[in-house]
Amino acid sequence: MQISLVAIGKLKDPSLNQLYNEYEKRLDWKINVKEFSNQASKDQEEQILLKAIPSSSYLIALDEGGENITSLDFAKLLENIQLHHNGNVCFVIGGADGLGNNLKKSSQKSLAFGRMTWPHLLARVLLMEQLYRAQQILKSHPYHRA
Repeated sequence: MQISLVAIGKLKDPSLNQLYNEYEKRLDWKINVKEFSNQASKDQEEQILLKAIPSSSYLIALDEGGENITSLDFAKLLENIQLHHNGNVCFVIGGADGLGNNLKKSSQKSLAFGRMTWPHLLARVLLMEQLYRAQQILKSHPYHRA
């Protein structure tokens, strides 16, 4: 599985960084992270993000208006991407103002981490935990208990 994460904002908070790194260390999958500084406008951020997305990736936008799915469904989605899309997936996280419409339209899937709004930097940690959980589900490991 080739996972890319394209995001606005840099993970500077030591607590969040520690948690992110812990899940990244546990993952068998390698993650290529491209992070960019906050820009003056949502349109500028959108252009930067669109250019950074690997061309052959299955694009998943992380957006508060996205679909709410279970961890089991997330694991199935990743398994499907691995089988039918050469295992190339790119997650994109916008800045404080969210993602632009062009980016949302060009994504194959839009996901939310529940109905609440999360800070975009915390969303990165939530993604890492869910990637690890999905990996463990696909291995039939007891980390995930339904």
